[in-house]
Amino acid sequence: MKTAARVRRIKPSPSTAAAQRVRELKSQGVTLYDLTVGEPDFDTPAHVRSAAIRAIEAGETRYTPVNGTPQLRAAISRKLRDRHGLEYSDSQLTVGGGAKQVIFLALMATLDHGDEVVVPAPYWVSYPDMVLANDGTPVIVPCPESEGFKLTPGRLRPALTDRTRWVILNTPGNPTGAAYTESELRALAEVLLDHPHVMVLTDEIYDEIWYGDGRSRSLAAVEPRLADRVFLTNGVSKTYAMTGWRLGYGAGPADLVSAVNTLQSQISSCPSSISQAAAVAALTGPQEFVTETVRVYRGRRDTTLKLVNDIPHLSCTAPAGGFYLLVNCADVIGLRTPDGELIENDEQFTGHLLDSAQVAVIHGAAYGAPGYFRISFATSTDVLTEACARIATACAALTPAV
Repeated sequence: MKTAARVRRIKPSPSTAAAQRVRELKSQGVTLYDLTVGEPDFDTPAHVRSAAIRAIEAGETRYTPVNGTPQLRAAISRKLRDRHGLEYSDSQLTVGGGAKQVIFLALMATLDHGDEVVVPAPYWVSYPDMVLANDGTPVIVPCPESEGFKLTPGRLRPALTDRTRWVILNTPGNPTGAAYTESELRALAEVLLDHPHVMVLTDEIYDEIWYGDGRSRSLAAVEPRLADRVFLTNGVSKTYAMTGWRLGYGAGPADLVSAVNTLQSQISSCPSSISQAAAVAALTGPQEFVTETVRVYRGRRDTTLKLVNDIPHLSCTAPAGGFYLLVNCADVIGLRTPDGELIENDEQFTGHLLDSAQVAVIHGAAYGAPGYFRISFATSTDVLTEACARIATACAALTPAV
């Protein structure tokens, strides 16, 4: 069989591949400390599960409108109004099988061959390949740790061309946890206002897993003049521990939403009716679950951050949101393992951690961040503490190359 060019252009998700490798090793009886997981380790809240069961028992198991049930659209609209002061009508909302699908469909609806998409790096692993799969050209803009892993006006401006269709902003971000302040968003907006042909896709899936003061900020709310050029995406996966329910949404210009809905009508008809009922309960019901899980994540973040920064050769800045640390391991490059192997890059180092310490992490180059690796702290403090101790031992055993 000959596969299509769009498939040959992309590669499997590195995070998915890492998780599969962990599953394979565990199935062989290997005890691993898995820090690759990009999902909450909490159960979906009880009232959300109950809502799904009630929907099943009530026979709510049939097709829904392509852009979601009226109840879910109303819940999304209310959340965006209450959280950001943004007003969206039904024609400006779309619902899909996870925020990932919504983002993919937005790119599919807008990109032609050669169109460019600005992707700040470090980036979520899927962004460049989503662009490539839809005939676009990802324009990777490095955003160093010294600048908070964030896109600046000085880096954005030269990346924009007549072919630029989108700028992607993931805030708080994966894998860095970096989040843009209101002043930083305003500064980026000033550049974007000079380029009216450029849309902005804001991925805000981690917006409520937030450790700063107040609330995380959304570009559409900070600069209303960009409101008709921003496609805001979010979902229930991370905030409400509902990754497997596959329910995400987008809010933006009606013509874009219409195009996304047209594509979805031919791809999946509609999202799961049961997941939609559960999402309504998540968005409109008690929010104590969110408060409590963020409190736990904050404690894990602080513990892991200290443990990592105490390890020779490694360093890490504190994330403002999400449940990841992007750890700088540049100082281990060029060292040798006890077996004499020269560590030439971050992927080799993460392989060394897996083989010698039984700790699974994801190499930074997968995120456009060579010289780093990503830790997920969406696991217990006991696991994080033991894993960091093992990483420390593995680092202590490294020696300079002769």
